[in-house]
Amino acid sequence: MNGTGYGFFAMLLIGAIAGWIAEKVTKSDHGLLTNILAGVAGSFVGTRLLEALGVMPHGGFFWTVLVAAGGAAALIVAWRAIAGGSRG
Repeated sequence: MNGTGYGFFAMLLIGAIAGWIAEKVTKSDHGLLTNILAGVAGSFVGTRLLEALGVMPHGGFFWTVLVAAGGAAALIVAWRAIAGGSRG
């Protein structure tokens, strides 16, 4: 959500949607707050990964949700690897 001009509530909405998508993709079971946190953090991670690959992430609301969901899924997978493979 870097540089897109979204406000606080839009950030929460995008985080919730992206976190929910990542939750379903990784077959996790989280609550709303965890989904929002994963989605917002995932947006940062996804944006940085795309920038490192030379892809400029700018494409509107749905692109932002997609990037955030991908980043959130990556964070969930990384968390599981660090935490010893536990699900949740």
